[in-house]
Amino acid sequence: MISDQISRPAFQSISRVKRHILIYGLVGGALIALLKLVEYRFLVVEHSVEIYGGLIAAVFATLGIWLGLKLTRKKEVIVEKEVLVPTGKPFTLNQERIRELSLTRRELEILELIASGLSNREIGEKLFVSEHTVKSHSSRLFDKLGAKRRTQAVQFGKEMGLIP
Repeated sequence: MISDQISRPAFQSISRVKRHILIYGLVGGALIALLKLVEYRFLVVEHSVEIYGGLIAAVFATLGIWLGLKLTRKKEVIVEKEVLVPTGKPFTLNQERIRELSLTRRELEILELIASGLSNREIGEKLFVSEHTVKSHSSRLFDKLGAKRRTQAVQFGKEMGLIP
């Protein structure tokens, strides 16, 4: 075997060489680690202002990007569109309801124009009356229908069969 072929002093010499190589390797590794540590400390001490400036710049850049994305994000917009569904029969004016509410022809006309989306000024121009007159007619119309707003008046008018 190996121990039979190599004498005892030669075997001890080989293990001593291995031990020396191991010790030299460990000392060399420790020395390299020490030099890297000294180099790192030198780097940090000599360039600390640049390092801290870079860190602060990185923090503010990250914060700016985050804030920019947060503020400029598209907001979700919900669009509701009213679609008129045609019924099988044509619109007929509810004359009985008009008599019950004692609506005038002009009030009905103003209700139709409100339903078409015109403002008081536009209604006045279309009917050749002042804006104040339109407001008076609208006010009496709202009272008769029991509405508080233009949209509510239009809704009530449609429900009662006063406008298509």
